[in-house]
Amino acid sequence: MDIYKELSERELIAQVTNEEKVKELLNNEKVTFYIGFEPNADSLHVGHFVQLMVMARLQKAGHIPIILFGGGTGLIGDPSGKTDMRKMLTPEIINHNVECFKKQASKFLDLTPGKALIVNNADWLMDLNYIKFLREIGVHFSVNRMLAAECYKQRLERGLTFFELNYMIMQSYDFLVLNRKYGCKLELGGDDQWSNIIGGVELVRKCDRKDVYGLTFKLLTTSEGKKMGKTEKGALWLSENRTSPYEFYQYWRNIDDKDVTSCMKMLTFIPLSEIKEYEKLSGSDINQAKEKLAYEITKLVHGKEEAEKSIQTARSIFGNKNFNSDMPEFKFPKEKLSKDSTELLLILTESGLAPSKSEARRLISQGGISIDGEKISDVAYCVNNKTIEKGIIIKKGKKIYKKILV
Repeated sequence: MDIYKELSERELIAQVTNEEKVKELLNNEKVTFYIGFEPNADSLHVGHFVQLMVMARLQKAGHIPIILFGGGTGLIGDPSGKTDMRKMLTPEIINHNVECFKKQASKFLDLTPGKALIVNNADWLMDLNYIKFLREIGVHFSVNRMLAAECYKQRLERGLTFFELNYMIMQSYDFLVLNRKYGCKLELGGDDQWSNIIGGVELVRKCDRKDVYGLTFKLLTTSEGKKMGKTEKGALWLSENRTSPYEFYQYWRNIDDKDVTSCMKMLTFIPLSEIKEYEKLSGSDINQAKEKLAYEITKLVHGKEEAEKSIQTARSIFGNKNFNSDMPEFKFPKEKLSKDSTELLLILTESGLAPSKSEARRLISQGGISIDGEKISDVAYCVNNKTIEKGIIIKKGKKIYKKILV
């Protein structure tokens, strides 16, 4: 199996430090590789999903993944792509998040001994001797080169702390430790990690005179270059406690036509030959591909049963049949109800159907909101509290439904 060709044809590869050597390694050797995950939440999000899928593909091809949790680096925070310093987390919160990540990663990877490794960089970063570390590791880093890196350059105008400047050195040191302990030869990551990955490759060469390699894959973006995975509630999470399986399914079911087959390539195991057939579809026929994409991704993340429930719920709603019990629900806080009736603007913002009252007004005035099948155009509209207690179904746009209860 030519796994490098597979990654390339699935439009995953962005940059690689030595393409010919990496091709040779992946196609002819059993390679130990790693990807780092910063535990800054109690769930992975859809951006991490790309990384997990790459790890899964490489593991299926016979390679050994190391999942590196940033119990140490997470105390600093990666400045890449951030306009301000990330909120600092306590070690207790980080440890909790790491345990949540392990559970989620086990859905995609075989974590049995010998098939994969799980490590935490807190094990070697927390007890470092600062002076010794600077003399042995810090001496290999040029501040001028670091500041020219994209991950730092974009922060200079807003202010970059010395605290954050250490992140690249710490991540580079991770690669050195993993190479020494486990023979790890390859670091993977999103393309925003390119500077950090190069730092690690060069550090191993300078310290131990060994050749290791780095490869980045494309970030999950739309055809217009916008980052995917953002919903009205924020990030699209892999945890059902943060994003319900139905909401997760609906996100993929509603993506732009131009992004469907690209997401199929990057985020599913659908054969490329089958994806080529989907690429031929146009007009309303593309909905077949969207349904397939949403089903396959939901099955990977939430299991076959939840994927089946989500697709049946969507079909029943869009086929104008009875509303299914699996539709997303929001329980409106009783204490926020007005005396007899409650303004629709408040219901829309509280339920997450609109991020603000101004956006809720725009949706209503443009005919984008219906209650129980009736379009509402009055921005001052109020819903009788007794009606809310029985349950109402609000439709936003063409495809977003939510059941509102008290």
